[in-house]
Amino acid sequence: MKIIRYQDAAGQISYGSELRDGTILRIEGDIFGTHRVTEDKVKVAKLLAPIVPTQILGVGLNYRHHAQESGMKVPEVPVLFVKGLNTVQNPGDPILLPTHLASHEVDYECELAVVIGRACKNVKRAQALDYVLGLTCANDVSARDWQIKRGGGQWCRGKFFDTFCPLGPRLVTLDEVPGPNLLKIATHLNGETVQDWTTSDMIFDVPTLIEFLSGSTTLLPGTVILTGTPHGVGMAAKPTPRWLRPGDEVAIEIEGIGVLSNPVQLEPA
Repeated sequence: MKIIRYQDAAGQISYGSELRDGTILRIEGDIFGTHRVTEDKVKVAKLLAPIVPTQILGVGLNYRHHAQESGMKVPEVPVLFVKGLNTVQNPGDPILLPTHLASHEVDYECELAVVIGRACKNVKRAQALDYVLGLTCANDVSARDWQIKRGGGQWCRGKFFDTFCPLGPRLVTLDEVPGPNLLKIATHLNGETVQDWTTSDMIFDVPTLIEFLSGSTTLLPGTVILTGTPHGVGMAAKPTPRWLRPGDEVAIEIEGIGVLSNPVQLEPA
């Protein structure tokens, strides 16, 4: 199933099932529990991030070629960081470049996002995908100056600014895709393809990540796992880094899921 979250003309927020012809049928009930697809056709006034996360867990350096371009060793265990719930942004809404706590080195990162559908802890790899509600596109926007030079050795400051985690445009259940580690993934910046690879290059595949992250740790329904980015980030561009600027348009595309597009603007004064 392809699931969207939307606002209608009356301002009501609901989930919907997106059919092949573009028709949206309203979903009633708990998206993480008992729910059903109704026969009610709906009109979408605004498309929202497909999920309201309960927590956002990021995994760094999880693609072999990205680790190489970053000049860093392939990690022995997944590298974990967190992003705040304040970072979530809707499809089509702007990524805001920080001006108050200014950053001049804001980067894009296309990522496959995995959404946990039911609480899990100490999950074995073989059963890990049973706990997944679906997959969506994510942009792990990163202020590299704060992440690397000014963050005191921690990544979170550079990952934690408002709007730094666009999600969407839809949540796709696993029966709709060949597999989470068999998907093409790309970033298009102002129409130019700057990242273009496949999720098969992950060092730790999705079941392994869920097994690791759930170790002695409860993953709540609505947990979003960002699974890493392939090579081609702006920080590694040659001959000079390519940072996001006001007026840019960033589009994340993942096979079987769709395109997540966001304009780039300065944070209002």
